[in-house]
Amino acid sequence: MEKDKVMDLMEATVRLEAVAAALEEAAATLAERQVALAAEAQEHVGRIVATVESQRELELERRLTEAEAKIAELTASAAPGGGRKTLPAGMATMLAKQGVVVESMEAGALDGALASLSIEQRIAVKAELLRAGLLSVNS
Repeated sequence: MEKDKVMDLMEATVRLEAVAAALEEAAATLAERQVALAAEAQEHVGRIVATVESQRELELERRLTEAEAKIAELTASAAPGGGRKTLPAGMATMLAKQGVVVESMEAGALDGALASLSIEQRIAVKAELLRAGLLSVNS
C-alpha cells in the first residue's frame, strides 16, 4: 500500500511539473503579447498625438489667416481717403510764401462752440476733426 501511495505521489509530482511547465510557457507567451500590445499602443498614441498636433496647426493657421484678413480690413477702413488729408509743413510754408492761405480751424476756436457738450463729446468731435484734417493743434 505504501508503494501505491509513493507511486501516486510520483505521478502527481510529474503532473505538477507538467502543469508548472505549461504555466511558465503561458506566462512567457503573455509577456510577449504584452510587449507587442504596448508597442502597438505606443504607435497608436503617436498617431493620435500627430493627428491632434496637425489639427491644432490647421486651427492656428486658420486663425492667423482670419487675423491677417481682419488687420487688412481695419487698415483699409482706417484710411478712408487712401492717405493724408493735410499738407506737409514744408508745402504749407511754400504755399504761404506764394500768398495761398490754407484754411484750417484751431482747437481753441472750437472750445466756445462746443461748450454745451460734455467733455467726452468735445474730445470725440475734436478727434474726428483731427482725423479728417480739418483741425490743427498749435502748441
